[in-house]
Amino acid sequence: MRRLLRALAWVGLLGLLTGSAAGVLVWRDYQAFVQTPLRSLEPTLEVDLPKGASLLRSLRVLREAGIREGQDLYWRYLAYDMGVQARLKAGEYLLVANMTPRAVLQQLADGKVIQRKFTIIEGWSFRELRAALAKLDAVRHTLSDASEAEIMRLLGREGVAAEGRFLPETYLYTRHTTDTDLLRRAMQAMDRQLADIWAARDADLPLQSAEEALILASIIEKETGQSGERAEIAGVFVRRLRIGMRLQTDPTVIYGIGRDFDGNLTRAHLLADTPWNTYTRAGLPPTAIAMPGRAALVAAVHPATGKALYFVARGDGSHVFSDSLNEHNRAVRRFQLGQP
Repeated sequence: MRRLLRALAWVGLLGLLTGSAAGVLVWRDYQAFVQTPLRSLEPTLEVDLPKGASLLRSLRVLREAGIREGQDLYWRYLAYDMGVQARLKAGEYLLVANMTPRAVLQQLADGKVIQRKFTIIEGWSFRELRAALAKLDAVRHTLSDASEAEIMRLLGREGVAAEGRFLPETYLYTRHTTDTDLLRRAMQAMDRQLADIWAARDADLPLQSAEEALILASIIEKETGQSGERAEIAGVFVRRLRIGMRLQTDPTVIYGIGRDFDGNLTRAHLLADTPWNTYTRAGLPPTAIAMPGRAALVAAVHPATGKALYFVARGDGSHVFSDSLNEHNRAVRRFQLGQP
């Protein structure tokens, strides 16, 4: 109330001044200030208003950011004249050239803050996701020392593996958003996508739950080099699951090796048993091995029909699909070993 009375006093003072020669000059100067673009904004200026900042504190932030124009009295009178003196919102703002003082205050009152982007890439592991999050300087980091289990507990999923649980997508966020908030949004987005896609699945799939669809989708994501092949790759895995044939997919072996994998997958690796080694174990691995995108999720529950049980990489991102082991071996000799 005291600040309001002071502002009203300023209004009265300006009104009295306008009745004199000096008042006319002051009023003209004020009007010029209100209508003239701020040269301090050329080309742009970023300001970060703290939460709970008063009008006076907000003015100090603007000054500290480099805005020199206008007396504080002018800024305060303008804010009261616009009715925004108590409506300036916290956040990070981008002020651009040709903005007038009125436009600046209106943007702060409207809360039109800078929207930043964070993209989760299809096929990322949870470790890669955490590393990317850690590089965001505008995010408030609260999980740096937390284990995977602790993170999932904070997200309300205690005992659930983090791998595969976060939907690859681009997420908008503002400065001071926490890493926990970003992960929660990505997790909830995956929950929605997975539920919708599972509900529309093909009949008679050899999958018992949405969880198994997520695991299979993660394998499809890692095996796919060309997007048009996702459904075909899914078809191979689904047919193998139906007949009890091991999936024998390299990405699961690599995932089981973990940080020790040096980029060279050997026969010894294929024979070394881990819970994720689909050469030594039948069925799906215990968890997803990566973050599958929507297309991989759809492919997992809508696999292509056919008879192929094998595929081998051509070396250009595409694969050769084979119905029999003999055909597959010929493809391996040609495309992997370079033999005619």
